[in-house]
Amino acid sequence: MPYGRTMQEERVADERRPFADDSGTPESVWQGWDPGWAELDLTVPPTNAVIVAPHPDDEVLGIGGLMTILSTLSVSLTVVAVTDGDASHPGSPTLSPAELARRRVAEQHSALAELGLAQVPVHRVGLRDGRVAGHEELLADQLEPLLTADGWLLATYAGDRHPDHEATGRAAEIAAARAGTRLLEYPIWTWHWAVPDDPRVPWARARRVHLPVDVHRAKQRAVDCYRTQIAPLSTHPADAAVLPAEALARLLRPAETVFV
Repeated sequence: MPYGRTMQEERVADERRPFADDSGTPESVWQGWDPGWAELDLTVPPTNAVIVAPHPDDEVLGIGGLMTILSTLSVSLTVVAVTDGDASHPGSPTLSPAELARRRVAEQHSALAELGLAQVPVHRVGLRDGRVAGHEELLADQLEPLLTADGWLLATYAGDRHPDHEATGRAAEIAAARAGTRLLEYPIWTWHWAVPDDPRVPWARARRVHLPVDVHRAKQRAVDCYRTQIAPLSTHPADAAVLPAEALARLLRPAETVFV
């Protein structure tokens, strides 16, 4: 087994790609649905916003455009990287987990630069990829000092059906309640497993964020920075792209969605 991983570590790491054998709900199906959501109200923006990413790329895929818009409104941003994404390719013969993590950290900084957010600080928690569950209190303790009552906390949706995303969402709920901060959740894998009008999803809480053309293009460039995730590491099956074209289509729309 590559790089000395145990069977347990391989099983846990494989949770990074919970839908690897299923292409999910096509983007064409989502495009045919008009839920009539209101736009997220940005007339009185927060003074600051903390964006929590379970893995490097979640922040850009989920709300990269909103981050850029908030920055243009003079909102102070902080990114919290819960893990460094070392388990996205379990069993890879090309990159060790440590090297993969180094690349993903570098990709994250490049992606933020493409969004015009090169100066945004990134707070790294250092939890293990695939093992955030069970550490919600620890993560909440890391988040709480970064929060203010007049700010926002943006984290992955607690019902996203990825264990790290859900644990991150639960930790954000704890921290936001303690600090009196407004919590907004952004879905990632929900677009994969859910369907329009799916009763399992809190659509009533959904708000849309329209992305101007220049912001949308910047988000596309930022996503392109995550080469370890959107392109194969090699021709070996274990090096397949985590985010194939059908997944990216759902995440690169000219609008983003948050649950408020």
